[in-house]
Amino acid sequence: MKYPIGIQSFDQLREDGFVYVDKTALVYDLAQNGKIYFLSRPRRFGKSLLISTLKHYFLGHKELFQGLAMEQLEKEWTVYPVFHLDFNGGNFMQHGSLRERIEAYLSNWEREYHIDNSSHDLGLRFSVVLQEAHKQTGQRAVVLIDEYDKPILDVLDSNASFTDESGNRITLEDDHRNILKGFYSTFKAADADLRFVMLTGVTKFSQVSVFSGFNQPKDISMDERYEALCGITQEELEVVFAESIQQLAEKYRLTVDEMKQMLKLQYDGYHFSPAMTDIYNPFSLLNAFDSRMLRDYWFASGTPTYLIRLLNHSNEQINELTGKYYDESMFVDYKADVERPLPMIYQSGYLTIKGYDFLTRTYLLDFPNNEVRQGFLTLIASNYLKTQETPLSWVQEAFRQLNRGDVELFCESLTAFLSSIPYDSHESLKDIKATEKHFQYTFYLLLRLIGVYCQAIKVEDRQSYGRVDCTLELKEYVYIFEFKLDGSADEALQQIEQKGYAKLYATDPRQVIRIGMNFSSETRTIAEWKAL
Repeated sequence: MKYPIGIQSFDQLREDGFVYVDKTALVYDLAQNGKIYFLSRPRRFGKSLLISTLKHYFLGHKELFQGLAMEQLEKEWTVYPVFHLDFNGGNFMQHGSLRERIEAYLSNWEREYHIDNSSHDLGLRFSVVLQEAHKQTGQRAVVLIDEYDKPILDVLDSNASFTDESGNRITLEDDHRNILKGFYSTFKAADADLRFVMLTGVTKFSQVSVFSGFNQPKDISMDERYEALCGITQEELEVVFAESIQQLAEKYRLTVDEMKQMLKLQYDGYHFSPAMTDIYNPFSLLNAFDSRMLRDYWFASGTPTYLIRLLNHSNEQINELTGKYYDESMFVDYKADVERPLPMIYQSGYLTIKGYDFLTRTYLLDFPNNEVRQGFLTLIASNYLKTQETPLSWVQEAFRQLNRGDVELFCESLTAFLSSIPYDSHESLKDIKATEKHFQYTFYLLLRLIGVYCQAIKVEDRQSYGRVDCTLELKEYVYIFEFKLDGSADEALQQIEQKGYAKLYATDPRQVIRIGMNFSSETRTIAEWKAL
């Protein structure tokens, strides 16, 4: 089986015999039942392949769809003028780069349709192109824009700026917003010349008014009918990749069912609507099958630096964002900005829907799978803790210590690791409240990372008697942690006993170990610990 690693062109994929998960029935549905669409999906989730599929469909390339659902659905195969803009490959950190990219597209189209237009207005030039294409071909135009928001994401909250002709200092973020707004305003004036429009991106910048210049696109990002438009469902995985799963299971000396469970934990877990259809990350899945190794392919393919900038700018920390229900307005009519990073974290794929309450119309958000949980928490921990030692290397060794029941070595290594965090890395730690928040967040990050390797993890788990700071469940051990700030380890252990945190495991055959830890605000490490 040939896996299309890095191939985003539908024609190349079909002509060269690469495996293709058939999405053409959904493509046909889109084309027949709407006109202007917007789709948000995380990076490397198949948006570019979707755009390419639409392009070849509207160009009437019937031969590429042989054997697919589209072959039976489409009867006419009308050829339309197609205008494809791809912002994927550009580096938009330089002033003028966005305008140059759009002008290059326009110049090519103007030559194709023999248009002489020297206007500085990009939107006006594009509207003339669309009008002429309609007039000369007799068919309305199709516009496909891939990663429309990349020029903004590249410079988001970066403070990159330039001086305009009037001597005013303009940020690249504002400049790019204005250019895109003017360019996309074309679609309102050119409505009569348009057959179909599709914009894809990571997030929807409603506050930019990018979409206000033309008829509002239908946002299908959370439409359950199109939830599987990008990505791979459980059924598609088991039908299309049965042989691949078998080969991977043999490599890891597992049964097929055990390998399916490993793939689910590592790459599944994305949900894009209240229907909660399980969607696998296609990039990671295909790479795993191709290399026959389970690794963090998607996360390693690009660092979400703009998200780190947003989290640094925001007062909210990742432990305050995960495992909570949010009103649907945050996903339907949201603002993606530096003060409210949650929508962008969700749309970027680092958090996903894990539950939906139909009565309150609220969404539960958390990490989709182990790949994202480990990668994102490691990145945040490295940025937040600023230790010389890589947090992940310490976490892996800490798990091995807990897995063999070596509590003393675990507590000693944790104390040493916390001691390695520079005192000046967090200037905000000037009062007890800030120190307590830092202490809680540090432990949250480290224990959630250890939890990636555990059978189960519960952080700040609410029980009938109170809230447990953390519980880690391993194959042979259950660890119940309680932390105190400037208190004592005895107080922490006493709380575990008085609140009955261990009662849940009374009949569990595993050994239950209670650990009380006291954190010193003065030394900013563990002052004392005890275990029972």
